[in-house]
Amino acid sequence: MKLGFASAILPDQSFEYVVDFAAANGYGCVEMMSWPVGKAERRYAGVTHIDVDSLDDARIAAIQTKLAETGVQISALGYYPNPLDPDAAKADAAINHIKKLIQNAPRLGIHTVNTFIGRDQHKTVSENMKLFAKVWPDIIKLAEDNGVRVAIENCPMLFTEDEWPGGKNLAVSPRIWREMFSLIPSANFGLNYDPSHFLLQQMDYIRPIYEFTDKLFHVHIKDAKIRKDLLDETGVFAAPLDYFLPKLPGLGDIDWAKFVSALTDVNYSGAIAVEVEDKSFEDTLEHRLMALKLSQRYVSQFIYSE
Repeated sequence: MKLGFASAILPDQSFEYVVDFAAANGYGCVEMMSWPVGKAERRYAGVTHIDVDSLDDARIAAIQTKLAETGVQISALGYYPNPLDPDAAKADAAINHIKKLIQNAPRLGIHTVNTFIGRDQHKTVSENMKLFAKVWPDIIKLAEDNGVRVAIENCPMLFTEDEWPGGKNLAVSPRIWREMFSLIPSANFGLNYDPSHFLLQQMDYIRPIYEFTDKLFHVHIKDAKIRKDLLDETGVFAAPLDYFLPKLPGLGDIDWAKFVSALTDVNYSGAIAVEVEDKSFEDTLEHRLMALKLSQRYVSQFIYSE
């Protein structure tokens, strides 16, 4: 396995800064955020460390030179919009940019794109599955044609009141995954698996590693804890952030030794990327860098990452 981090936690720093930091602090790879340049609509969104809209030969050469000098790899291009947004203009923009990432990733020697399936939060799962069946086959066919794997994160995007009632990402459970992979049975279509989202849903976050081994294209390392005292005050139907707190690895409720042990059981050899969303460490650049250093120190006890 190769230990990395998601670059969204360093939104104001350059690509070069991110790579140099990774190299100096024991990270072998980075998931590079590649949103269209513009204002973010939510935390950790809208971050652009690689701008595919301006990716010319000179920029490609500069990126490849920096990676070669440092030995750092790019584990994937990351972009997490809502391709099934009920606003057709927003959905089209998301779909078109995902396709741009798929087409441009091989120019950089990258063969994984991480994203969301999306969801119309006001429609049922079955209704959203029909939307999925209309939108996603063309995207995955493009990925096949370009030799790119599309890795879907299992985040429900249902944390705040504006994301209710259904959330903004369909791919939240094994039952849904099975249906999606049945509708699009492609070797280029898989998962960017984050166990913290199953912790939130009170689900077994170890078992999917064994069932969906061939679909594990990328892994996010993000911890979280459920504050029982707050849950007792609000109940499970409250907005999850009323009782659910993302934390650094080792500071939450996930048993990382068992999780990584399962990854070794199935011989997973891909990227595991720390995703920092711990509010206790995001008020200053110094604290965000500290979060990445602490996470590297903790996770590296479980793996050997060259």
